[in-house]
Amino acid sequence: MSIESLIPTKAQPRLATIKLWIGPEQMSTEMAVTEMQERTGMMFRTNMAESEGMIFVFPMPQRADFWMMNTILPLSAAYIDPDGQILEIHDLQPHDTNSVNAATDNIQYVLETPQGWFKRHNIREGTVIASEKGTLRKTFFEDR
Repeated sequence: MSIESLIPTKAQPRLATIKLWIGPEQMSTEMAVTEMQERTGMMFRTNMAESEGMIFVFPMPQRADFWMMNTILPLSAAYIDPDGQILEIHDLQPHDTNSVNAATDNIQYVLETPQGWFKRHNIREGTVIASEKGTLRKTFFEDR
């Protein structure tokens, strides 16, 4: 199997959503939880509302790296530790194929939003994210 065959060629259907609280802010967030959902992410999507995002859930902490191949929309990405705390926030440019690597290998979630969302909503590193079910760990790992 070639690497080219692993690269998505079209947008994925809207994924299941969950409400997240990012500090005091609420967001409806699509959940990318399978390898294919994560690989496709926001590729080829043409719009994202201000109050929407996509959370990527990894099975274990890692050194996340995201790129924007085939991604039309400018995005911001929060790199989040297993406890739901934002450790880093990065702006990602459309079609940029350079990976944006995390500074740590302790990233278990990445939240993509419309670019600048974190600044517009005064959300910074250190902010904790939770869901309607509780902590991110409880939401994605304790109910399995």
